[in-house]
Amino acid sequence: MVQARRLPGNREPEQGKMAQDEKFSLASAVYEKILEAIIEGQYPVNKKLPTEAQLCQRYEVSRPVLRDALARLKEDELVVSRRGSGSFVIRQPDSAVLKFAPISSIADIQRCFEFRTNVEARAAHLAALRRTQDQLDQIRRCYDIIDEANARHDLATDEDYRFHLAITEAASNHYYITVLKSLNESIKEGMNLTRGLSLMASQERLKLVQDEHLAIVEAISDKDGERAEAAMRAHIDNARHRMFEGSQ
Repeated sequence: MVQARRLPGNREPEQGKMAQDEKFSLASAVYEKILEAIIEGQYPVNKKLPTEAQLCQRYEVSRPVLRDALARLKEDELVVSRRGSGSFVIRQPDSAVLKFAPISSIADIQRCFEFRTNVEARAAHLAALRRTQDQLDQIRRCYDIIDEANARHDLATDEDYRFHLAITEAASNHYYITVLKSLNESIKEGMNLTRGLSLMASQERLKLVQDEHLAIVEAISDKDGERAEAAMRAHIDNARHRMFEGSQ
């Protein structure tokens, strides 16, 4: 049996992907190291970060890798670049962040929030258009259970996940459900962090989160897809940013 020869050109996309994956992995590692330094106060708020050359030397990476890491810190609103002046720290996350998640998982949690924003927002839109009365009742039950958990000052990570899953199930598209279930552990890791920080903060923080949930429920109840999508997108975006608000 004659085996088909692999053309040399076929290796280029594979090699390119490997190089891209390596760059992403290195950028994640640098992101985590700089984030940890910011949390620990090594890079104070309103102070300039070391130059790119200094950071590249310190973390032993190339400029493209470093710039990817800095771009993520900017997306998280921790660092800002000022033309001709360099990069400055504009916010220091509370050290309580590290009580709920190891520094090595922070980058993945943030990227999971980023991914969920589009997936769950669209699922909420479809849920508003397609939900049955039974599905709406289930979403409301999940909301009430979170309310009760908040009153007991419980972490309620599982309850929060079931609320989001109930909305996704109401979209009546098994692909959305499959995605959410496959991300079960990653989603709960993020929820554990943000809800844990909210419990350490004032009661108003918990109410704020639950008000966001209520806005989603009401939009789905009204069969307003656009409003449901916007409410879910805002909720997940806000959760992502609350991750670095600490217990203040």
